[in-house]
Amino acid sequence: MKLDDAAARLEALGNTTRLKIYRALVRAGHAGMPVGRLQERLKIPASTLSHHVKTLVAVGLISQQREGTTLVCHAEYELMRSLLGFLVSECCVEEQGCSTARPAA
Repeated sequence: MKLDDAAARLEALGNTTRLKIYRALVRAGHAGMPVGRLQERLKIPASTLSHHVKTLVAVGLISQQREGTTLVCHAEYELMRSLLGFLVSECCVEEQGCSTARPAA
């Protein structure tokens, strides 16, 4: 993952409301969650939810899929794993004798 991409994704998650949305979708699993249920669960106005979901979609952390008349949001798990891997990929790399150190991919 490129540094600029990681920074954009982390910046998106740096907002409390967006982090709540993202965590709710991660917890929902691969089935995702309809926008209406997400709004009810988080108790935020539809316009606020729409604004924050748009930001998360723009950086690729979530996707949306229309199922009939329902818009369902899904966490992008592979991207989440990639972002987490980016964060830990160079853990202790400059520490002598660290057993968890590994060079960046």
